[in-house]
Amino acid sequence: MAPALLTGERLVVFLFAARVALAAPAHLAAPLALLAAAALAVELAVDGSAPASAPRLRPFKTRPGASSGILLGATTLPSVMLSRLIQLSRVLPADSNGPEEITYLEMQYWAASISCLSVLAFFLWHLRQSPSNGISKYLKYGSLLIVSYLTAYFLSFLLKTDGGLMAMSNIVYLLCHGVAAVILIKHILEKFPSCSSFGEAVLVSSGLVLYFGDMLAHTLSKMKFSVISEAFIHMPGTRSDMTTIIQGILLGLFLLPLLYKSSLQVWDYCRTQGKHQTQAVEEHTQKGIGSAIFYISVVVVLLFLVPSWTRLVQGLEVHPFVWIFNYMFTDSHERLALCAYWICVIYASVRRFYSISKQSKTERILLRKYYHLVAVLIFSPAVIFQPAFLDLAFGAAFGVFLILEMIRIWEIYPLGCVVHQFMNAFTDHRDSEILIVSHFSLLLGCALPKWMSSGLNDRPLAPFAGILSLGIGDTMASMIGYKYGVLRWSKTGKKTIEGTAAGITSVLAACSILVSLLASSGYILSQNWLSLLIAVTLSGLLEAYTAQLDNAFIPLVFYSLLCL
Repeated sequence: MAPALLTGERLVVFLFAARVALAAPAHLAAPLALLAAAALAVELAVDGSAPASAPRLRPFKTRPGASSGILLGATTLPSVMLSRLIQLSRVLPADSNGPEEITYLEMQYWAASISCLSVLAFFLWHLRQSPSNGISKYLKYGSLLIVSYLTAYFLSFLLKTDGGLMAMSNIVYLLCHGVAAVILIKHILEKFPSCSSFGEAVLVSSGLVLYFGDMLAHTLSKMKFSVISEAFIHMPGTRSDMTTIIQGILLGLFLLPLLYKSSLQVWDYCRTQGKHQTQAVEEHTQKGIGSAIFYISVVVVLLFLVPSWTRLVQGLEVHPFVWIFNYMFTDSHERLALCAYWICVIYASVRRFYSISKQSKTERILLRKYYHLVAVLIFSPAVIFQPAFLDLAFGAAFGVFLILEMIRIWEIYPLGCVVHQFMNAFTDHRDSEILIVSHFSLLLGCALPKWMSSGLNDRPLAPFAGILSLGIGDTMASMIGYKYGVLRWSKTGKKTIEGTAAGITSVLAACSILVSLLASSGYILSQNWLSLLIAVTLSGLLEAYTAQLDNAFIPLVFYSLLCL
């Protein structure tokens, strides 16, 4: 049976993309519209390629119960980058580095778009390997739209530039993003089966490629090779020490699995070579050696690789941990008081909620929403009084989560079993034994809008996008809908109209209070209330209709709309 052309989620996504496109210049809005149309064609082709109970793309297994979500996954990141570009175009012209910043951010928008487009082409290629009845027209439409997008991009690029080495390097830079996104999403879907939908995998792969592509460009621009420095894209020179340190730590931790696995392979090879002289190593001894190799790898990454990179790209003479220590304890009692406040709130909430989860009397969904409220208590004061310090705290927390998840997955002694037992108390149907994503998505949902709002920002509510949408809107929608909801948005879904109305109303009320607090703190406010109403309503409707990981998508959609 052919898939329905229009669903609630698709309608909301198109309204979101249309809102962004209407605020953008025509030469940037048209590619976003083409990308959305191509994503819809691919989603229809994938959803119509197999029954709901069967794998949609045969080589890959997605999270059970989730729709493909390709339209949402492919349009979210390009829309976010375009919204950020629109916002900075308003505030940067008066800045001396404004043109350079805008040019680079436009390149980031194209990189995100090409990454998502390449993944769409990858899906189409897989569908063509095993064609099914009734989807040929969507395959043709998707292929035609992708070719049209690439043709329009190269024509517009050639018209804007006069060619040369710089133009060619920019094209190669963008194509490398596309290739890397395809390789990464293939790796994610193969190594983590049933852990995500296609749309979630698109968002993660394109986001990681964009983030590390930025780091690679920043690194190459600092190298003393004349050919590279002249041919590569020009990086804006306004990056702070803190931003570089956060990027360096995250880069090191993402490279940690590669170092750890390589070290294990070297150890296994050496042990195999000497097996004829020594007895076989017992299993618990092997685990102990593997755990020791892991901890040594962590030390090597954090103490040697990270400072080497920060010194190369930023000229940071002190070790990043020394810089963080000096920042923490120099001229600021507020930061120490904030840390003490965080420790108290986290300790009390974790102890209380963990004991509740062991009793199994409270619904798991309500228990998880309590953590959303805790996120509001933790992050809101810091956004107002210590926004720069919160950027650092988000990076540190994400780094700790990464290390703990690696310890859990690889069962690193002695914390592996303890971490797994604790994390398992708060999982739901979107988590799996292979990968637990709930805590990552909540943290990143709050952190990404704040990170992207660093620097010049004329929309004071934008840094709060994750806290408002997840901590207040999503929580109130779930709690009110669960207790009092009667009218459902669809016959098969669980979301209710009462819950959505409560979520939208609570976010609007929180915004009103927050605007008053920010005004009393000296912020110059320029938030349009009609634009705010549209942003809150669309993000609330997306929460009601989407079957994707709402912690990942809703904050980005809300942030994107707040920037306009």
